[in-house]
Amino acid sequence: MTTTHTTAADRTEQVPQRREELRAFLRSRRARVRPEDVGLPGRGLRRTPGLRREEVATLAGIGVSWYTWLEQGRTINVSDSVVESIGRVLRLDHAERAYLYQLVGLKPPEEKILENSALMHELERLVDAWSPYPAYVLDRWWNFVIINESAQAVFGLRGYGQNCLISFFTDAKYRSFFANWDTLAPQVVADFRGSAAAYPDDGRFTAIASELNARSPEFAKLWDQHDVRKESNGTKAVLHPVLGEMTFDHLVLHPSSRHDLRVTVHLPREGFEARRRLERLLESQPASSLRCL
Repeated sequence: MTTTHTTAADRTEQVPQRREELRAFLRSRRARVRPEDVGLPGRGLRRTPGLRREEVATLAGIGVSWYTWLEQGRTINVSDSVVESIGRVLRLDHAERAYLYQLVGLKPPEEKILENSALMHELERLVDAWSPYPAYVLDRWWNFVIINESAQAVFGLRGYGQNCLISFFTDAKYRSFFANWDTLAPQVVADFRGSAAAYPDDGRFTAIASELNARSPEFAKLWDQHDVRKESNGTKAVLHPVLGEMTFDHLVLHPSSRHDLRVTVHLPREGFEARRRLERLLESQPASSLRCL
């Protein structure tokens, strides 16, 4: 029997090959995603099929230059949370996501929570039926997996792969929608710590916190306070360019069979008049349906 040994020279030679495959893989996955699939306008002249690099970066909540370097195969540090975000934007299935982990030099997650298709379908129906009021569903790491049109229009959400926590602290446009951002920020960080505490062996929470510590001094200061809470409701004061200022009470629910999912529904305090304003806003928006992966 012949035994094959991998030498240091072999491994060195494999690095450029892996980077070339990473570049080709990301470009091919990006080309197959239609802009309208992720809530972007699909009309007009586009020199390349699918999504542009800057669109992938924006939807994933990462820098355009950083994503470009990744697609070029440059030597940069990549976290689990970034791989997950890119995987969601590019609509990768489980095998493709695991392959992306391998190409960037990370170990794929040992297990993946299987989504109950019947449950996800019912959650889609619930979220859509809640319109014209905003509603969405987050996974355990606070990535958006289902969003209705109202949430997209009211909070400036773009699509799948967007991480709620990362966008809240690093996306200037997203955070500008919250008139009470300074009040919400400590609660959001404490709530995320509470979510992470429920999964002590899940390193992706640590990866997300580490990424934000590096990117947001505001998050780093709040995270260092070690506040924790498990809140199921709250209030958001929204300052919208069309709606003006509106106040929403929101409630967080967890399906009994999927405690890792967070279903958040919103109700405006202004009553019937707020409903009419929301309906008029949706009527003025181009049709887009943001579905779960």
